Amino acid sequence: MSKPKLLMTRRLSPAVIERAARDYDLDLNETDCVMNADELLARAQDKDALLVTLTEKFTAEVIAKLPPSVRIVATYSVGYDHIDLAAAKARGIRVSNTPDAVTVATAEIAMLLILGAARRVPEGERLLREKKWGGWQPMQLIGRRLDGKKLGIYGMGKIGQALAKRARAFDMEIHYYNRRRLSPAEEQGAIYHGTLDSLLGVAEFFSINAPSTPETRGAINADVFAKLPRGAIVVNTARGDLVNDGDLIAALKSGQVAYAGLDVFKGEPDIHPGYYELENAFLLPHMGTSAIEARDEMGFAALDNIDAVLAGREGPSLLV
Repeated sequence: MSKPKLLMTRRLSPAVIERAARDYDLDLNETDCVMNADELLARAQDKDALLVTLTEKFTAEVIAKLPPSVRIVATYSVGYDHIDLAAAKARGIRVSNTPDAVTVATAEIAMLLILGAARRVPEGERLLREKKWGGWQPMQLIGRRLDGKKLGIYGMGKIGQALAKRARAFDMEIHYYNRRRLSPAEEQGAIYHGTLDSLLGVAEFFSINAPSTPETRGAINADVFAKLPRGAIVVNTARGDLVNDGDLIAALKSGQVAYAGLDVFKGEPDIHPGYYELENAFLLPHMGTSAIEARDEMGFAALDNIDAVLAGREGPSLLV
C-alpha cells in the first residue's frame, strides 16, 4: 500500500523527521527556507496533510487554493493566528496545534528573562565582551532580588501556571489576571485579580502570557505601563503583537519600566529598531520553545493529529 503524502514545510528535529519518513511519503523542505504562497501551493499538490510552522501564512486566499486532497493542516506551534480557521472550516480542512508541548520550555525562558532583567545580565555580558570591565565595584550593575516581589501574570493558562510554579521557588508572590478564576488547586495560593487594572497596581514584575486575539493585540500599551509601579520589570514570551512597541520603548526610556525581557516581537524578525539602543532591554530571538525536548514533543503532537485525522479519528488537539 502507498503511504499518505505529507508536506513538512520546515526542517524539524531529527526524531520528528524520522517518524514522518517512516509513516508517510514525506516531502521535506530540505532548504528550510520560508516558502511564499505560490511555493507552498505548488508543494501542496496531491498531499494528504501539511505539517507547517508559524512562518507560513494560511490566509483565506491560500486556503481557497489548496488542493482537495489536503485533509489537515497541523501547525507546529501553540499559536494559530497565521491560519484562517474559518476559511479552513469552510473548506472542510482540519487544523491542529500543539498546546501542551511548549509549556515547560516557554516557562523556563520567561523565568530566565525575569532573572536576567532583575540582575541586569545583558549589561554585564556586554561589559565583558566589549572588554570594558575594570574589576569589581561595590555599586556596579546593581539589580534586585526576586524574593518577596510581586509577580503579576497576565494570562494564567498552562504556561502562566508553569511560570508561577517556577517563580514560587524564588519566593515570589504570585498574582494573576485571567478570563476565568482558577480553582484553588490550580491557583496554589496565587492571588486572583478581577480586572487587569487591579493586577497592574501591584505587579513589580509583569509577565505577558496571554494569547494573541483581536482583544489582546496592542492591549499592552502606554496606559498599561503607566499603571504599573514605577520601575517595574516587563517580560513577554507570548506574542509580540500584544505589545505597543513605541509605548514600551518610551516607558523604558522614562524609567516607568525599569527593564524589559522580550522573547517575541511584532513583525519579527524585523523588530522595532528602538529596542537595539536600549541598555535596559534583554532581547532574545524567539527562543521560548528552543529545547530539543519541546521540539520533539511539538512534532510528535502534530503527527499524532495527522495520524488521527487520516485514520478518520478525532485528533488530540484539533482546532476545527
